[in-house]
Amino acid sequence: MAHEPGTRRRFRARQISALCLGILCATLSGCGSDDDPAAAASTVSVSGSTSGPPTSAAAATADPPPSADEPTDTPTPTEEPVTESSEDETVAADASDASALWGAAYSGTADISVDVYDYCGTGGARRLAGSRRYSMDSTLNLSGPRIGGDETEANPFSMLFAAGDPSRAGAVSFWSSAVSATSSQDLAGNPRDPHLLLTYWDIDWTNGELDARLTDPHTRQAIALNLLNWPSPVVACRSDLGELPGGHPHALASGATFTGRLDRSSASLTAEGGSTDGLIAFRLQFDGTAS
Repeated sequence: MAHEPGTRRRFRARQISALCLGILCATLSGCGSDDDPAAAASTVSVSGSTSGPPTSAAAATADPPPSADEPTDTPTPTEEPVTESSEDETVAADASDASALWGAAYSGTADISVDVYDYCGTGGARRLAGSRRYSMDSTLNLSGPRIGGDETEANPFSMLFAAGDPSRAGAVSFWSSAVSATSSQDLAGNPRDPHLLLTYWDIDWTNGELDARLTDPHTRQAIALNLLNWPSPVVACRSDLGELPGGHPHALASGATFTGRLDRSSASLTAEGGSTDGLIAFRLQFDGTAS
């Protein structure tokens, strides 16, 4: 056998070495990816710690993080909120409108009818003893709600109505409130405000319509100011013996009403009610103009 030249031998030796190295690398690569968990964990750890940008596949599937400056959608109301006024706001509005009447004074005539009763029926039963009708010059004065101590009259205005001279039979007076000077101590010795506010009427005035009702005659405090003056017989059940001179003030009972049209220029009002002793029932019509 002839010997190969040295150059050829060296070339073939390099080819064999390269082939063996390739087979060895392929074998080692297959074992590392399928059988060695530590190698797989190492691969994931390195991949997660890389600071490079994500691959195009990852960018396509992951949701973009929200931007702090991006506006968030909020539902838009389809209706405007409804604002309801409270009982206190309604009262304030009514009082504000009625303040235009503070200081108003009306003068005119009141036509009055009075039914007189006694307890002279069979067994002391109440009976109608007589009726009278007459007219009297009358006035109506309005002012701001009265203040007594730390209380204020809970009406849109304070009212004072007077028909006839107070000493005359048939005279009528309405007071919505009054301030009474009392002792600075009650009966038990407890301190109290000496200026006591007494409210007699509950008044509502809306759109020029007055609706007033007597709610407390204050007869318990012996300060009854809503009165109808009427003479009394000298002897009960003996009208034939005459009447006492002058009149006797009868306190009006709760439930009396004063209603009708009232505005800045005129008043057309009707009142009716009875006395606390049940002896008097009345009805009057007042028509007056602002003076």
